[in-house]
Formats: sequence, structure tokens, C-alpha cells
Amino acid sequence: MKLNIDEASFLTSLRAGDETTFTSLVEGYHPSLVRLARLFVQEETVAEELAQETWLAVLQGLQRFESRSSLKTWIFTILTNKAKTRGQREKRSIVFSDLEAVATDSPTVSSNRFNPDTAEISPNHWVRELKPVSWAGMPEDLLVSQETMKMISQTIEALPENQRIVITLRDTHELSSAEVCNVLGISETNQRVLLHRARARVRQALENYLKPEH
Repeated sequence: MKLNIDEASFLTSLRAGDETTFTSLVEGYHPSLVRLARLFVQEETVAEELAQETWLAVLQGLQRFESRSSLKTWIFTILTNKAKTRGQREKRSIVFSDLEAVATDSPTVSSNRFNPDTAEISPNHWVRELKPVSWAGMPEDLLVSQETMKMISQTIEALPENQRIVITLRDTHELSSAEVCNVLGISETNQRVLLHRARARVRQALENYLKPEH
């Protein structure tokens, strides 16, 4: 859920101890915090605990919050730091800073889908039969069907953990690239590479799923 708020006045109400304002904040972000925590820990109950701990930390830290980031980014950062610590205890180590490891991953698109640079026609361009599928003419109900959404969710779930977390923050929780970098403590370059690879894998899976013969 996305809260449409005047953040300055909202913060004033929170710091004044307004229970209605805090309740609306919890109702707006709690499900997202639990889902985010689940990217780091295996148990739903642990994810719920982390979300509860995050709200306690928010209450304790409101007076010190300096608005250098958005309220949402600050809350998500608290949750992520707690979840990382708990995930490390569970031996789920997620390394975001190892850009070299990311960069040497397999190509996002197979080189077989391009003409070789020695081709007489359209060198280095898409092979005509292997160009990305256009979905412009597809029925909207197929693109947003429950089965299609389930396939996308399963594809994201199967991504490497660092890619899965980045694409979830960007495309599910709608954080900006700068906010994701702040929340995860990674560079803009690393965030961009991880997101590109994640989106490419999801697109490829969707492309395969929506082939005309499906």
C-alpha cells in the first residue's frame, strides 16, 4: 500500500504521539515489511517478529529522524538492517557489494539471438525469428491473469537473492533507485546491474509463457 501523505505534517502528528496517525502508518506499510523480511529469513513468524521490532524502533527513533530520506525509506532501512542480521544468523548470507561477481554472471540475453558481426545483413542485430515478443496486441486479461501473475511470482522467487530483493523493492514496493541504494547500502551501479538482470530473466520467462503456441 502506498500512503499519500504530507510527510512534514504526518511526522509532526507522529512525534506528538497521535495514535490514529501511527495506526495508519502501520496499516499502510506492515504487510510490505513482512514481505520484505521474508526475502531475508525463511519463517513467516520470524518475518512478523522483524516487522514488529521495526515498528518499535520507529517509535523509539522518531524524535531523532532527520528526514534525510523519506519516512518510507527510513522504515524500510530499519527493517532491512534487522532482517540482514537475522538472515546471517540463519546462514542466509546475501552479498550486494560484490559487483565483480554480479558482472561475471551469465549474459542477460543469449548471444545466439543476435546476428554475428560478420553477417551480411544486420550484423549484431536481433535474429528476425528471435526478436523479443511484442505484447501490444495481446488481450489484457491474459497479461494480468492469475496464472500469468503466478508465473511471474515464481520466476522472481527463483532469482538469485540479491536480484530478487532489488526487483521486489523497485517493482513491487515502488522504491526509486536512490531509495533502494540507501535501504540496501549498495552502489547505484550495482543496483542497476542487479535490477537489469532480474528484469531480463522475468521478461524472458514471460516471453516464453506467452508464446502463441502456449
